[in-house]
Amino acid sequence: MGREVVVVNLASWVERNGRRLRERPAVAEGERLVATWGELAARVAALAGGLRSELGLEPGDRLALVMRNRPEYLVAQYAAWHAGLVAVPVNARLHRDEISYVLEDSGARAVVTDEEHLDDVEPLLGSVASLRSVVRAPGEDWDRLLAATPLELVDRGPEDPAWLFYTSGTTGRPKGATLTHRNLLMASLSYFADVDEVRADQSIVHAAPLSHGSGLYGLPHVAKGAVSVLPEPGAFDGATLLALARRWPGMSFFAAPLMVRRLASDPALAAADLGDLGTVVYGGAPMYLADLEQALEVFGDRLAQIYGQGETPMTITGLSRADHAERDHPRWRDRMQGVGSPRTDVEVRVVDDTGRALPPGEVGEVVVRGDVVMAGYWGQPEATAETLRDGWLHSGDLGSFDDDGYLTLRDRSKDLIISGGMNIYPREVEEALLHHPGVQAVAVVGRHDEEWGEAVVAFVVAADGEEPTVEQLDRACTERIARFKRPKDYRFVDALPTNNYGKVVKRELRAQLAEEG
Repeated sequence: MGREVVVVNLASWVERNGRRLRERPAVAEGERLVATWGELAARVAALAGGLRSELGLEPGDRLALVMRNRPEYLVAQYAAWHAGLVAVPVNARLHRDEISYVLEDSGARAVVTDEEHLDDVEPLLGSVASLRSVVRAPGEDWDRLLAATPLELVDRGPEDPAWLFYTSGTTGRPKGATLTHRNLLMASLSYFADVDEVRADQSIVHAAPLSHGSGLYGLPHVAKGAVSVLPEPGAFDGATLLALARRWPGMSFFAAPLMVRRLASDPALAAADLGDLGTVVYGGAPMYLADLEQALEVFGDRLAQIYGQGETPMTITGLSRADHAERDHPRWRDRMQGVGSPRTDVEVRVVDDTGRALPPGEVGEVVVRGDVVMAGYWGQPEATAETLRDGWLHSGDLGSFDDDGYLTLRDRSKDLIISGGMNIYPREVEEALLHHPGVQAVAVVGRHDEEWGEAVVAFVVAADGEEPTVEQLDRACTERIARFKRPKDYRFVDALPTNNYGKVVKRELRAQLAEEG
């Protein structure tokens, strides 16, 4: 028997659309059309030829992408797959040392970057052992690669790596989740099944990084021939969103809850006609109920939530648009504080420390299995064995199902606070504190305590610079949660530490408390 070939090399979507939708728009920058599908397909095939003939890259080699969201990014990504390479999208906000680590760990042979990041990347040619070439796009070397003889699409097997997704590294060095062509195909099909139907006359705007969730959710839009829109550099605000949606109707986008909250508070959207807007998908961090209710007032029934990880790309559970719209359901508010029901392409369980599945209402670790789950961590067999056990990916998240099969996350297992033998989940304390109008943001962690084992500490960012009193914050808690869960200490700070994806890095807060003794 011959070697099994995956149903699609992901780059075949571009090749197919180049024939079927030749004159239709494929890529835009702001309101300006950059390439039709015919033009994009030609550039991808030519660049793939240049990567092979000019840079000497072979199937399986890693090509890193270090650049802001721009049209060249999409050309490079699909050219990598067209040529049989493995794409390594790198968060462009990382420090040079962090970029160096990702390139070293992945064994990247070449990097495509832009003018803004050239000074960070070019010096790494002498320090990253595997690195042979740095290409600035646009630029002379980029143009030379685009002038190469177009390459025929390279076959890829279902287990061949396509994307090394480096985790955000909130607990230490990031790890490269190895996502295969099968993984990304299944994630894309799951989008159609559970999140949104996509048509060629629609669009997606990449307001979030292409190296992360927005890039993953760009895949099903490319598969269906929708327009990929890259905003002009600068702030992505309500007025920009409205203008782009008018130019490219049916516009959807993926955003972290913080961005959704900011847009929902933008006066430009307050009374605007959002008829040209498609689905607003949010995920990657908790969306607190008060923020969600405000977003629903602005966006209407366009919101959909996803819960996933880079290790199972954006695909574990979800709250559909229909779930958000079902406001007359008696448990609607409870559901909106959860992360929905399992997606079509996975099985999800909540288990105890022995791996035994727990009944509804009991809290345990969330585990998942299915064809979307990563092959493993790149070059890290021990970490892979720890995370992929007995056929299940162990998420590290604590949660519980209700009787209807809806999952609520409690916290990351490492964030659980045990005080006086009682489990305290920081998120429920944070939810209670955020009901106080004087609290803009909050993060709750545990601090070592001789008497209780751990004590609850809340780091609070005050709204409008006016600090609420301890008594007011205590009252916000006791009105909603048990008294023993109240913070023993409130620390007012100007801002919470976040990583480059906007997630709060509680590790730094715990380290600060540990240093104080």
